[in-house]
Amino acid sequence: MNIILLGAPGSGKGTEASLISKDLSIPTISTGDIIRDNIKNKTELGILSQNYINLGQLVPDDLVINLVKERLTQTDVLNGYILDGFPRTVTQAQALQSFSKIDKIILIDTNYDVIEERILSRRTCPVCKRVYNTKTYKSDFCEVCKAKLIIRDDDNKETVKNRYDVYLKETAPLIDFYKNQGLLYKVNGNLQADEVYKEIKQILQK
Repeated sequence: MNIILLGAPGSGKGTEASLISKDLSIPTISTGDIIRDNIKNKTELGILSQNYINLGQLVPDDLVINLVKERLTQTDVLNGYILDGFPRTVTQAQALQSFSKIDKIILIDTNYDVIEERILSRRTCPVCKRVYNTKTYKSDFCEVCKAKLIIRDDDNKETVKNRYDVYLKETAPLIDFYKNQGLLYKVNGNLQADEVYKEIKQILQK
């Protein structure tokens, strides 16, 4: 099954993707992780991407499309995959249709005040990419690989607002795009992660 998770930054896509991945034994493809790896390795794409991210803007479509297209040629996606963070624009969605078939799109619908609180409380493992929240996880170290957790550079109040505004402008139109195709399902992203996943499981079982 090929799945897209839609939702604003901080809506919980990464958390829900990891739960789906475990249940269905399919990989999560996060364009955010791919881009951050390129930034860390100082590739040409990484350097270009960093400039956009620092401004709270999206990385240009053509760069992201090529990354995803290449990733979907790998053998671990033969039984399906989860896309987290792609597509973010209608242009990306149209490009995706040219090289892959999507079965279900799940929108994690979350209020802005909930998103802001989550992101400002977010801590990330720089090694395994696991994400924690300081309100529910009190250690400074990853429970999996024991690395010290970090605050991502873009996890600040100003960038959160900028990213949300960009989402409304660039990504929200995808809702109508996929709704018109009869592929869109919506869950309540304001709930706790396990409650959100209960709604997602019902959708996946249909």
